[in-house]
Amino acid sequence: MIGMAESFFIRQTLNIGNTNTFTERAVDLGSYVDALNQSILKVHRVDVAFTDSTGRSLSMAAADTAAVAQFQLTTQTQSDIVLPSDRSMVAAGKIEAYTPSIATSPLAASSTNSFDIAPQQYTNGYLVATESLYLGGVANTGFAGNVYVSIVIEATVEKMSQSKAMALALSQQ
Repeated sequence: MIGMAESFFIRQTLNIGNTNTFTERAVDLGSYVDALNQSILKVHRVDVAFTDSTGRSLSMAAADTAAVAQFQLTTQTQSDIVLPSDRSMVAAGKIEAYTPSIATSPLAASSTNSFDIAPQQYTNGYLVATESLYLGGVANTGFAGNVYVSIVIEATVEKMSQSKAMALALSQQ
């Protein structure tokens, strides 16, 4: 389409362990966002994967085990998982897994994933005026090893008046 900015991808992986302890990492947006110079990020979609350290499927710790891992992407640093109603929330989701037996395979016999804030593809884009996003997550001890959450953000850089960009940045902090 004529006049549309070219999209690009921001990728980040975070080891959220398997100890039920919240972990977080900043995703630097300083190359794209500068509210004073009228530059903001427009997030078009967020894709997420929960894997082991090699990108393979997660294994369960024991037979008859349930496990859950959660992630969140926010515009502010957090000390734990926050509710979707938190004004800093951009995206959130989880995976739940269960295995009745690991005699034949340590992989989950059933698993579900859900996004707490849907859709993860934003019709008109999700505007971000902060210089960082924060990828955080937690996984319980039902997984045999550390859980890695990886995100791929499709985005464009947009122009916005300085006053609107600053107001948006303040509202996301």
